[in-house]
Amino acid sequence: MKAIVAHEYGPISNLAYEDWPEPQATGNDIVIEAEAIGVNFPDGLLVQGLYQARPETPFIPGMEAVGRVVALGETVRSLKIGDRVAVLPSTGAYAEKILGSETAATKIPEGMDAGDACALLCGYGTSLYALKQRAQLAAGETLCVLGASGLTGLAAVQIAKAMGARVIGVASSAEKQEIARRAGADVVLGYDNLRDALKEATDGKGVDVAFDPVGGGMFDILARAMGWNGRLLVIGFASGRIPQLPVNLALVKGYSVVGVFWGSFTHKEPEAHAANIQQLIAWYETGRIQPIIENVYPLAEAASALERIHSRGASGKLILRP
Repeated sequence: MKAIVAHEYGPISNLAYEDWPEPQATGNDIVIEAEAIGVNFPDGLLVQGLYQARPETPFIPGMEAVGRVVALGETVRSLKIGDRVAVLPSTGAYAEKILGSETAATKIPEGMDAGDACALLCGYGTSLYALKQRAQLAAGETLCVLGASGLTGLAAVQIAKAMGARVIGVASSAEKQEIARRAGADVVLGYDNLRDALKEATDGKGVDVAFDPVGGGMFDILARAMGWNGRLLVIGFASGRIPQLPVNLALVKGYSVVGVFWGSFTHKEPEAHAANIQQLIAWYETGRIQPIIENVYPLAEAASALERIHSRGASGKLILRP
């Protein structure tokens, strides 16, 4: 089969498109033939050696895919050949055939677009976990979303509206701000003078929940813009700088800083994760959420898709198709 291979840690452009042995299903493993493969920011960090995990090289990156089951391990009971599923391997998704575990596979409706299904995994899955389990966002609360035109940001906007919250979306350009507005944001802001703009948008009360995939200087601003009993969600550091928190701010302003590591959640709380995915599918089927697929790339062009995400140019989901 064909796959994208990282032979050593280094620039994204070094990824190779080449032949690779087909995976074999044993135990509770399954193999799927990919219809769509999701591209995610952490995939690029992984191949550069900048992620928390460092798999032995050479390896195939990629953590989400949708396809049909073509092989089963001997202990698999809940799936059969031909089932259409979404899978979440730790690596290995940038390939024509993908190895996953029975417990990390979710059946998806026959009529559901494969690219949309990919978006509901890492992107929307992260955002729902952040807002539901970590922030316990309540109807009527105000949520501030940084990077509101990116995949997780758009997901946070749509999910928060489905949960009954008021949403302030923050994006860097007029074009990206319009994308956030169309996704349902009640108020849309740029990054200039953000602290003052958030104060005005909340009548001086501060935000109840902040969703921060950016880090750096934007985290510093949010740390001063939180309301009483607020929850500042640490999603990631797309800016490239891991910020430092002056903990006196959390003390005097009475808010919590809450880490969001969706990958660990899927392993440590699989039942809650499965329920979240079913919730997302239900919202999708009723039109309450709708992923934006920005572009679909051939598998061979995976490096180009990753570089677009890492240049912070992407709005919505990027998909690979074998």
